[in-house]
Amino acid sequence: MLVDAHIDWYTGALPEALARIAEHRILTITALRKRYAADGFTPEAAALLRGIVYGHYRMHRRALPWRETRDPYAILVSEVMLQQTRVERVVGKYRQFLASFPGVAALAAAPLQQVLACWQGLGYNRRAVNLKRCAEAVVEQWGGILPSSPEELRTLPGIGPYTARAVAAFAFDLPTVFIETNIRTVFIHLLFPDADQVHDRDLLPLVAASLDREHPREWYSALMDYGTFLKRTHPNPSRRSVHHARQSPFRGSNRELRGMILRALLASPGMTGRELAACLDRDAAQVAGNLRQLRREGFLTVRGRCYFVA
Repeated sequence: MLVDAHIDWYTGALPEALARIAEHRILTITALRKRYAADGFTPEAAALLRGIVYGHYRMHRRALPWRETRDPYAILVSEVMLQQTRVERVVGKYRQFLASFPGVAALAAAPLQQVLACWQGLGYNRRAVNLKRCAEAVVEQWGGILPSSPEELRTLPGIGPYTARAVAAFAFDLPTVFIETNIRTVFIHLLFPDADQVHDRDLLPLVAASLDREHPREWYSALMDYGTFLKRTHPNPSRRSVHHARQSPFRGSNRELRGMILRALLASPGMTGRELAACLDRDAAQVAGNLRQLRREGFLTVRGRCYFVA
């Protein structure tokens, strides 16, 4: 592959000076692919890859509020909010959430009802419950100071392997190895241009070998920005991952109904199941099933037959 198929997009839509930079990047991508195909992921190939990613980052770095802080709590909040949610939706909510709960102690002490009310609009409300439980555990077990190692972070409620490693990298600049959709996109695009059903087990050694261990926070930010760029300008390379799954439509889904129930009870606490079904114009049995599940998950309490956000 001597010339990238998208060279016309790069060179035709940019001023001449930028087009030369873009063309140089494409030639570098070609050199990287040839070297990788011939010799594997050598240190020279890793250096080429870092040059491509950092070159884009220097010119197109996104200004995001969680990149302007080193506060581990604020970075944890951003990582939880960004799970399955677009950056554009998160930015405003992130600022609002930190204004309402500026530190781990404030979040731990806040009523869940207040936390869920602030979370409305982001969806996947279980994340808000887990984040509050995590804050409570940090206060109770760690004296209000978020631990730095991925192993310690994993012991906290709601923090899985990816979040633990991402927080360690972005908050504490630790050279952890992790993968998510934008990182996956970069490595599939650059090193597996003609492959389908690419597995993460093939990508993770490459992520580890290319990691900028002196500047992991900046490196992962650069990877994610380049991955976002590739998704906008190419057929999404991450669709060629064996792990790619299309999100089911939200409208008409059970997720939508759960959110509607919580919003209704935040606005009018104390409704019965029948009143909720009538208010939402939804099947009473479906509403009742979700109410039982929301109680089990800790979202709701019941007094008599009336429901309240916990």
